[in-house]
Amino acid sequence: MSDAHPIPDPDVSAERPVSDHWVWVGSHRPAVPRVLVERMTSGWASAPLDAERHPAVRAHAARRARIAALMPGTTLVIPSGGLKVRANDTDYRFRPGTDLFYLTGCTEPDVALVIGPDGASRLYVPERRDARTHAFFTDARYGELWVGPRRGTREAAHYYDVPTAALEDLAKDLAALAGTPVATVRGLDPALDALVEPGAADGDLAAALSEMRLVKDDYEVAQLREAIAATVRGFADVVRTLPSAVGRGERVIEGVFNLRARVEGNDVGYNTIAASGAHATILHWTENDGVVRPGELLLLDAGVEGHQLYTADVTRTLPISGTFSPAQRRIYDLVYAAQEAGIAAARPGAPFRAPHEAATAVLAEGLHDLGILTDAPDSALRRDRQTHRRWTLHGVSHMLGLDVHDCAAARDEHYHGDLQPGYVLTVEPGLYFQPHDLTVPEEYRGIGVRIEDDILVGADGPVNLSAALPRTSSDVEAWMAELLASPRDLGLGA
Repeated sequence: MSDAHPIPDPDVSAERPVSDHWVWVGSHRPAVPRVLVERMTSGWASAPLDAERHPAVRAHAARRARIAALMPGTTLVIPSGGLKVRANDTDYRFRPGTDLFYLTGCTEPDVALVIGPDGASRLYVPERRDARTHAFFTDARYGELWVGPRRGTREAAHYYDVPTAALEDLAKDLAALAGTPVATVRGLDPALDALVEPGAADGDLAAALSEMRLVKDDYEVAQLREAIAATVRGFADVVRTLPSAVGRGERVIEGVFNLRARVEGNDVGYNTIAASGAHATILHWTENDGVVRPGELLLLDAGVEGHQLYTADVTRTLPISGTFSPAQRRIYDLVYAAQEAGIAAARPGAPFRAPHEAATAVLAEGLHDLGILTDAPDSALRRDRQTHRRWTLHGVSHMLGLDVHDCAAARDEHYHGDLQPGYVLTVEPGLYFQPHDLTVPEEYRGIGVRIEDDILVGADGPVNLSAALPRTSSDVEAWMAELLASPRDLGLGA
């Protein structure tokens, strides 16, 4: 990113009174010569924007109608959120609030969708900072010469197929709702949060939107398949470049996968976990600053977020040298058996926790057979004991979709209730033996294994959307051998 700024005239103070010769462009900015403003804001054709409509406008309209029907008589306010400062005048890459995107497809910052009590929708968007205003070249955060063209009210109304209004009118229009029921998705836009009094309906809205996303339609499943296919290619990229990573760092692994995510998608769906050696025993290891060593395992938990923001979430544990040691294979095969049981349990009508319970039962039995779990498996798994969790701490499943942990605000005392056709969830058992855990035989210390796939609950049973990635230990070795026969060096240097 350029660190350039509009260059001030050193002879002109921001405090100097603005005359016919100068144009005031905002606080903490110097005035700009009027002749420059006139020169910079004339002689431009309109910047081209996509003339097609968003590919999911019909689905978005149906979703808006549905959420309005779920909360009749209430005005619903759903923001996209705004830019977040990373340092000084640079921002983090923007991603819109999931609920706003789900209902509109809009990816712009500082946008708000308002659905009235009559079900009518209006999308409030900032007007363009194009050549009609000096912000075109003086506003480094929003001006189109700095960040490119963005859709204003007219362009947004066409592309998203929803009525629009200027963002500047939002505060006035919300103030007019005083005394009427209003529900807001909170936590994304502090300025908008301050405009509407919080209330119990806010939680109802968040829960209803999460519950709507539980069942994926055909378009959503297709988007997930695209993201997962790109993720599979990213894993293959990593294996091909493993020789370049050995003796260097986990960030080589992270960088190679993330390259695929940016080439084929919007970004990674979450911070990539590239955990080699004992780092694989740390559940959310994202520092990725360790050394990749021969003979150890690499736990890669990564997912591409597609251009329509649906994300994959896949984990494979790979032998860095291409073959598992006997101890590594023993643990890997146990986790694989647990995952097989978990996937088989992901059937319509089964409780959401069925895959978790099926997988952990296999893990507990295997830990007992290895002499690590001293309790009887049935006793260890009891709700009032759970002693198996010393080596397998996390749950086996979560929902997947626009968020990597999707539908998180859904209300259900059994955590999403019974599985239904169209649910997409992960199945990801794991075993993690810390290098300093004296309850574990020495040959297993420092081994961490997780296997994770993205499972669609089909009408006839589970469908593994990420099945293109090998899972058994022998298949993983054969797949790696084929890829390593044609390694790639991405020119990352020594």
